[in-house]
Amino acid sequence: MRTDMFQQILDDLNSSSADVEASALISTDGLMIASALPSGIDEDRVGAMSAALLSLGDRAGAELARGKIDRLLVQGEKGYVIMTSAGGEAVLTILAKPNAKLGLIFLDIKRAAEALAKLI
Repeated sequence: MRTDMFQQILDDLNSSSADVEASALISTDGLMIASALPSGIDEDRVGAMSAALLSLGDRAGAELARGKIDRLLVQGEKGYVIMTSAGGEAVLTILAKPNAKLGLIFLDIKRAAEALAKLI
C-alpha cells in the first residue's frame, strides 16, 4: 500500500515537467524504495551512488560551515542529477534534461520530498 503511494508520487513528479526524465526514492543506506527510472539504468547502482553522494554532501556542508544541505546538484553535458533528503530516512533522486528549468523542478522536488517524507 505505502509502496503504491511512493510510486504514485514519483510518477506524478516525472509527469509534472517534460524536463524530468526519471526519479527514485532511496533509503539512506542505498536500497531502492521506489523508482520511476527508464530501462537500462541499474537501480542498485543509482541507489548506492545517491546515498553516498548525499552523505558526502551533508558532511561537506558541515565541515565547510555551510549548514544542513538542502540539495545536491550534479551537472553533466547530458543533464542534471538532483538529490535531496526525503525525511531523515530517504533520498529523492531526479534525472533532468540539460536545458531544464531548474527553478520549477526545484519546486516540484520540494513538494514531492515533503509528501514522501510524510509517508516514510
